[in-house]
Amino acid sequence: ITKAQRYSPYNRVWIPDSEEVWQSAEITKDYKAGDRFLHVQLEDGTELNYPVDPSALPPLRNPDILVGENDLTALSYLHEPAVLHNLKVRFVESRLIYTYSGIILVAINPYKQLPIYGDAIIHAYSGQNMGDMDPHIFAVAEEAYKQMARFSVKNQSIIVSGESGAGKTVSARYTMRYFATVSKSSSNAHVEDKVLASNPITEAVGNAKTTRNDNSSRFGKYTEISFDPSYRIIGANMRTYLLEKSRVVFQSENERNYHIFYQLCASAMQPEFRHLKLGSAEEFNYTRMGGSTTIEGVDDRANMIETQKTFALLGLREDFQMDVFKTLAAILHLGNLEITAVGDERSSIDLEDSHLNMFCELLELNSDKMAQWLCHRKIITTSETVIKPMTKPQALNARDALAKKIYSHLFDFIVERINQALQFSGKQHTFIGVLDIYGFETFDVNSFEQFCINYANEKLQQQFNLHVFKLEQEEYMKEDIPWTLIDFYDNQPVIDLIEAKMGILELLDEECLLPQGTDENWLQKLYNNFVNKNALFEKPRMSNTSFIVQHFADKFRLCASFFQDNPAPISPFSSTISIKSARPVLKSPNKQLRMTVGSKFRSSLSLLMETLNATTPHYVRCIKPNDEKQPFEFDSKRVAQQLRACGVLETIRISAQSYPSRWTYIEFFSRYSILMTQQELSFNDKKQICKTVLQRLIQDPNQYQFGRTKIFFRAGQVAYLEKLRSDKLRHACIVIQKGVRGWRQRRRFLRVKQAAVTIQQYFRGQRAVRYSWLTLKQTWAAIIIQKYCRGYLVRKLCQLIQVAAVTIQAYTRGFLIVTDRCYCFLPKMLEEHKAVILQKYARAWLARRRFQNIRRFVLNIQLSYRVQRLQKKIEEQVGVISHFTILLFSSVLNLTCCTYIVLHLQFFMFPFVFKRVLESHFQSQKENYEKEIEGLNLKVEHLSQDINHLQKLFREENDINDGIRLEVSRLTSENLVRSRCSEARIVSVIWQYNPKLSVAQSPQKLTLYFYIMNLMTVLYADLKPRGVVVNMIPGLPAHILFMCVRYADYLNDADMLKSFINVTIDGIKQAVKENSEDFEMLSFWLSNTYYFLNCLKQYSGEEEFMKYNTPRQNKNCLKHFDLSEYRQVLSDLAIRIYHQFVLVMENNIQHMIVPGMLEYESLQGISGLKPTGFRKRSSSIDDTDTYTMTSILQQLSYFYSTMCQNGLDSELLKQAVKQLFFLIGAVTLNSLFLRKDMCSCRKGMQIRCNISYLEEWLKDKNLQGSNAKETLEPLSQAAWLLQVKKITDDDAKEICEHCTSLSTVQIVKILNSYTPIDDFEKRVTPSFVRKVQAMLNNREDGPQLMLDTKYHFQVTFPFTPSPHDLEMIQVPSSFKLGFLTRV
Repeated sequence: ITKAQRYSPYNRVWIPDSEEVWQSAEITKDYKAGDRFLHVQLEDGTELNYPVDPSALPPLRNPDILVGENDLTALSYLHEPAVLHNLKVRFVESRLIYTYSGIILVAINPYKQLPIYGDAIIHAYSGQNMGDMDPHIFAVAEEAYKQMARFSVKNQSIIVSGESGAGKTVSARYTMRYFATVSKSSSNAHVEDKVLASNPITEAVGNAKTTRNDNSSRFGKYTEISFDPSYRIIGANMRTYLLEKSRVVFQSENERNYHIFYQLCASAMQPEFRHLKLGSAEEFNYTRMGGSTTIEGVDDRANMIETQKTFALLGLREDFQMDVFKTLAAILHLGNLEITAVGDERSSIDLEDSHLNMFCELLELNSDKMAQWLCHRKIITTSETVIKPMTKPQALNARDALAKKIYSHLFDFIVERINQALQFSGKQHTFIGVLDIYGFETFDVNSFEQFCINYANEKLQQQFNLHVFKLEQEEYMKEDIPWTLIDFYDNQPVIDLIEAKMGILELLDEECLLPQGTDENWLQKLYNNFVNKNALFEKPRMSNTSFIVQHFADKFRLCASFFQDNPAPISPFSSTISIKSARPVLKSPNKQLRMTVGSKFRSSLSLLMETLNATTPHYVRCIKPNDEKQPFEFDSKRVAQQLRACGVLETIRISAQSYPSRWTYIEFFSRYSILMTQQELSFNDKKQICKTVLQRLIQDPNQYQFGRTKIFFRAGQVAYLEKLRSDKLRHACIVIQKGVRGWRQRRRFLRVKQAAVTIQQYFRGQRAVRYSWLTLKQTWAAIIIQKYCRGYLVRKLCQLIQVAAVTIQAYTRGFLIVTDRCYCFLPKMLEEHKAVILQKYARAWLARRRFQNIRRFVLNIQLSYRVQRLQKKIEEQVGVISHFTILLFSSVLNLTCCTYIVLHLQFFMFPFVFKRVLESHFQSQKENYEKEIEGLNLKVEHLSQDINHLQKLFREENDINDGIRLEVSRLTSENLVRSRCSEARIVSVIWQYNPKLSVAQSPQKLTLYFYIMNLMTVLYADLKPRGVVVNMIPGLPAHILFMCVRYADYLNDADMLKSFINVTIDGIKQAVKENSEDFEMLSFWLSNTYYFLNCLKQYSGEEEFMKYNTPRQNKNCLKHFDLSEYRQVLSDLAIRIYHQFVLVMENNIQHMIVPGMLEYESLQGISGLKPTGFRKRSSSIDDTDTYTMTSILQQLSYFYSTMCQNGLDSELLKQAVKQLFFLIGAVTLNSLFLRKDMCSCRKGMQIRCNISYLEEWLKDKNLQGSNAKETLEPLSQAAWLLQVKKITDDDAKEICEHCTSLSTVQIVKILNSYTPIDDFEKRVTPSFVRKVQAMLNNREDGPQLMLDTKYHFQVTFPFTPSPHDLEMIQVPSSFKLGFLTRV
């Protein structure tokens, strides 16, 4: 693709803007080569014909998918507007202050306290590769520490630079804090605390409020942190550069002097400072010049207390502190000293001046001589010495020069004493240096200090350029890419202009040493040597008192007033003021006095560069986002100016000339597999697939290079690939939309068709109903007519039949009457008919009575059968009730006979009489049966009592026999031991074990102690968990130990019991100590300690534990001793074992959590990889030997099976699993907070899938009741938050209602870090984040971002009685405890 083809519609470019430096515009018309105008539309909708130079078209804007990256080198188009926009998006929208730019960490001052510097953050970055986590100052510190400690690379340096107010001091402080945390010294000297304590002191005496910063460092500092061979801090050493001494005597408006002066004035009324005769800061000239003696939100009195504490922490005594405070107070009094003019040539000081006397008193000086030498100067020539008076301005300058000199020496002396406090014995193995130095500065009026600062930055920029090229060359050589020379800005000429022979500094030193040297003479020499001869030196047209130096960052104009700032003695051309004092603070070697500030700085800078060149440097560039110190406000002009000054843009320009975009083959394959054909994907070699695809997609082979592990792209090629990918996805979306829309239209058509058919159906039905209704009406009318017609005909026929019937009846009745008279047997027929009716009802009644009697007979038979069964049972127990059975049987026979007779009689007796007789008989028989059954029950009860009594006697006899057998066994074992071991050997062994035992102890006790020792040796030294858990009851060793305790209780031997329990506890401790990293052994002894503790409770004899025992177990309770104290000791020991046990599990699984839960893509086809730039993720380098979700589940299953095999109580097991799940959730969530590249919708799906695997594991192991699932709730809500829609007010409300386990800080962090993977996803707008934050303001949660992975839930040991009887426990032969005998 040609350059002109990139400028096609819908692509965006950057055009210059006077307010925002650059503004974005979208191309609306194709650009053709040679066109003079580019048709664009601004973001506000304005159409613009932008004039362009065909040879220098406007820079193209990166696709939105690449905006907001962690590393600027991941951008496809590398130029100033792309860098500026990326930083702005990260800083303003995502609230991220750190960004990588290759090897540089760009840190933007947020002017707000952020919760990203806690110890949890430090531990999260410890041990991580630099590209694995979000950019952070801790990541740079870890990289330096890792290269030094883990890779045994040479010494390291961290170079922190930036202009005043950019946050250099804070960044340097955080790096030192990181080293102090991750490399804790093993000694009790707390060296790391002393190293950190040096910061408040140096900030008090070297920092001040400026218009740009409330805590601006006014000196450069290089701190060497020394490490021993174990890479623990053993000491430190500090070197300072170019203290701004002029601030002591002069401050601009709204600025302050050094903090220590205001701290001292704020403490003036304290008893220990009253003798200094100080007051408020407004009373002294040196502290009130700027008109701002206080800083909002700063308590100078509290800071003074902190300064005193840090002095004490460094071991600096109170007398030294007081000497420092006296010197500082003397400087303040010196500033208030009044000098009076005496004529035009002389000046004087009143000897009664209170400030003069106080100054001399504090420094123990002679006030007369001080007054004299402040107003006179001594000129020493080869022939004579001349004392010459000074005018008032000259005397004031001398006074201020003295104040600056005193403070300078005091500052150096304090630094020297700090270094002495941080000294260490022994040899330094390695060190890490932290350089906190000012960045390039230019003001309207620049001083000699700014000149030196910029000179130092030129040297550092040169060193940086060389290091960048060295790294680039190493990268190219490692990847077998041809190295080509790249054009870059070489600042050696400007360095030569400053420091070379006959350069600016040498000419200045030369002029300073001349008796009559002046600024004008020095400037004239510069003009003669460099004007029109050196392109980097310019003379202003309208000025003869200044000159301009062209630095790498900008032009720098200096006014020639250097002779006050670059003195050889206190003032440039006068004699040294003689101050005789015993104070070492004010003394300085003569050689040092003869050196100018410039030469001194040049030598110290040369030494610094030698040190940096001998180390591996790491760069931090601090950026000040705005001059108003507003939090998260981005001034594009100011930031662009600083980016140019600190060399970031130069680095970007160098990178853009070669191959700035670099992808591993795995990343490229994962990202652009969508552009590959099925034939290409069929290859097995991913590297070859990538090569084939690139050769097809990018025709120009010069636009990329294939390395050994990476593909190198020139600028713009990744954007082109992203465009192809977006086009392919867009085409796929169109195809999907086409199918979906067709499907929707088909559904709509089918619905319309069905509706039409339904309407037709109802219409036709209605029409049919109408037709049918008419037909029905006609039919109904015909039927009615037929009804009436047929009715008429039937009535006519009925009437004829009725007449005929009446006629027939008349004749029939007449005939019957005649017949009745003829025959007289009609009454007899009527009687027979009635008799038949009576017989019918009588027979029916008799049949019913017969059925009822047969049923009663059957019941009686059943009763007799049951009585017979009862009789047999009674006969088996006792044989005394046989006569009753005969009686009962005869009665039944009688009853049966009676019933049979009654059944026959009832056919002949009158029913009512028979009923009464039968009822009375049954009633009397029932009463007899009840009496007999009651008597039988009484006899059965008496027999049962006799049987219970006999059984009780039998048990008592068995107990007596058991006791006799136990006593016989005990005596037998004692006899066997006496025959095996000599008394002398037993006594010697016991004496070695317990010297307190008397030799006169009985042989029985000595033998028992011998057994105890052997038992301990076998259980604690020789016993292996795997050999115990197979086919054994849980806690078998614990039961054996308790049986020994019970035997000691049986003997009522307190000494033996005490010794045995102590040996047991010591043995368990020793076993745990020797196997502190062995999970199986810890699990084994945790289980047995728990069972042993439960046995002591179960058989303690206490009622609360005995109620769970069986009667046999209660007989084994301890009789003579209360072991509650030992139970407490064992409980504490069990808790210690549990914590060590959990720690081992955490250590074994922690390194798997992030790769398995966060990085591994368990849902195939849902990739979340994006360009990562120079800092590659370690997971993207190689996909072999990485941990997956399966690894975590396998490790959990191993833990679970081991705990189950060792018989760990289910409640303890659930607590351990809950602790593990909390660790998994906390580590994953913490890593998610610190990895912006993982905060995407797809990654949320992956995390939710992995959580479901864990939940399935819990369900499979039946551990739902462990509450382990609840510990994953914050992680689950975070995954949900990544997937949910984040646009409308309802979305914000839903987020607030759902994310109850996440704090406000955590929710806002995830929303700010949300990163779209494709162009189709939308970023979370800052307004939406603010809306959510406003809704969450009512929540009462802390500002902590990270979860505490070291948090442990409180462990409880529930009482679970053992179901096993002690008598039934068998000691297997595999235990090798043959010397034990059951008694």
